[in-house]
Amino acid sequence: MQNLNAHLLTHTQEKPFACGICNEAFSLEMDLKFHVQTHTKKKWFACDVCSKAFSPRSQLERHLLSHTNEKQFSCDVCNKRFCYKTNLITHLQVHTKEKPYLCDICNKEFSRKVNLKMHVRTHTKEKPHICDICKKAFSEMSSLKKHLRTHTKEKPYVCDICNKSFSMPSNLKSHLPTHDKEKPYVCDICNKAFSEELNLKSHLQMHAEGKLFVCDVCNKAFSRKLHLKTHFHSHTKEKPYACDICHKIFSLRSNLKAHLVIHTKKEKPHICDIWNKAFS
Repeated sequence: MQNLNAHLLTHTQEKPFACGICNEAFSLEMDLKFHVQTHTKKKWFACDVCSKAFSPRSQLERHLLSHTNEKQFSCDVCNKRFCYKTNLITHLQVHTKEKPYLCDICNKEFSRKVNLKMHVRTHTKEKPHICDICKKAFSEMSSLKKHLRTHTKEKPYVCDICNKSFSMPSNLKSHLPTHDKEKPYVCDICNKAFSEELNLKSHLQMHAEGKLFVCDVCNKAFSRKLHLKTHFHSHTKEKPYACDICHKIFSLRSNLKAHLVIHTKKEKPHICDIWNKAFS
């Protein structure tokens, strides 16, 4: 009966167990206990392979499968295999088009509960994940992890061919095509290599014009490293600049700056010569 009563809460959406630290609520008391450990940061069970630690032993057992590459759960439709049964269940919704998780505010549907949870934060503006270094807050843990690399300068994604490292997986993905062809023609200034001599000559001309920073993907060159970094976002689709008011994200800081004007509704620098009407 206790298990039945706990199960019924998943249908009623009732969440009687609230966290005393961040006020997040849960249907099951066990879920609350696991959640509280994210605040206390007590993780008793350590992985013998990579030393990563977990608070419930079940999470450690699931994690160990990532080292063995054991994928015992197979999709009957497309034969794709998974380490975890929960991942298989989620994957099956790709075939069934099932989206059982509904937003109470805007009625948008989601196939995964975690996606609904993150979506709800766009309504509540909740940002529970806080950087210990600069106190900047994020709605998603993945965004916080990416942000932390701006402090640690960590680059965990390494190219197997040239050992160049990157802070984002998308940056590594964009870099890999540079190894597809043999490139015997090497620039003496920046060591960038080319498959054709003509491309090397064009590249050297860029250096002669004072453009020392070259994009690994499209060979476009820039006179300032900051300009190259901004340009690289066009390949990675990364959008690191977020509006603090509506959370819309942009790849360029200038675009964010232009966007902010729609919130202030004060600055209107563009004036019609005929009617003198001003626009932001």
